[in-house]
Amino acid sequence: MENFVLLGVCFLLGVVLRRGKIVDEKGVVALNGIIIHVSLPALALLYTHSLPVGPELLIPAAMAWILFGVGLLVFYGIGKVFGLDRKTITCLTLCAGLGNTSFVGLPMIEAFYGREFLGVGMLCDTAGTFMALAIPGIILAARASGHNIAGWHVAKKVLLFPPFFAVAFGFAMQSVEYPGWFESVLSRLGSTLTPLALLSVGMTLRFEDLRGNGRSLAIGLGYKLFAAPLLIGFLYMGILGNEDMITRVTVFEAAMGPMITGGIIAMTYGLNPRLASALLGVGIPMSFLTVPLWYFLLGLI
Repeated sequence: MENFVLLGVCFLLGVVLRRGKIVDEKGVVALNGIIIHVSLPALALLYTHSLPVGPELLIPAAMAWILFGVGLLVFYGIGKVFGLDRKTITCLTLCAGLGNTSFVGLPMIEAFYGREFLGVGMLCDTAGTFMALAIPGIILAARASGHNIAGWHVAKKVLLFPPFFAVAFGFAMQSVEYPGWFESVLSRLGSTLTPLALLSVGMTLRFEDLRGNGRSLAIGLGYKLFAAPLLIGFLYMGILGNEDMITRVTVFEAAMGPMITGGIIAMTYGLNPRLASALLGVGIPMSFLTVPLWYFLLGLI
């Protein structure tokens, strides 16, 4: 319970810091830089080092790719019915086709399932969400905005992403035992993720962009907060019959709100920036209510 309270307190503090103009845009960028270059890599090095390697790891890695592909088809089909333009469809795919599996997802896993399952969350994020955004997501964004993007640029972005590199290094070093002091350092650095990530989320949100985006907002959040975890749960637990903790944590991650980085990419490429901001501004606070509901439902299975 105290971990969940910490999530709410840090989120509200982030909102207060932004609304009170105590922290500006540069502060948010700096905070995100610390998370990506320090907190996430530390957790990746710590928890992937002891994560059992086997076919079951494909479950968390594949989740984001499935949701991204299905989301693209769903948003394209609905967009045709309601006359949504290509930029809006792409914005929905980048934000609501992918989840906030790191900034919010990892603190949520720690709060509800415990730190020992953060390695599963890291796989959902690095091999799944980040890779789906970095490769087909960036290409999709570039094409929708009328830009061309070189293959080497995508490869460089993936290989040099610190959490991805840390995950690969953690797996490669599984045969080598970490010294006690090194594990302690990684644990302390990684423990900064929860407060910093939720502060960042709170400071990023802009509620003034809701006007005029009601229908697209409902479409995106309906898919991300409800249809997406239902789809992954039905596929992994219903069809495949998996009910282990890796599968449960993966379905839990599928229930996270819209992806902040996907929203940033949408804004950067001019893909309906106000809708991207609205999806984050409404979707992330809503996920604080819907994610515990999915945790409760998973506990009944």
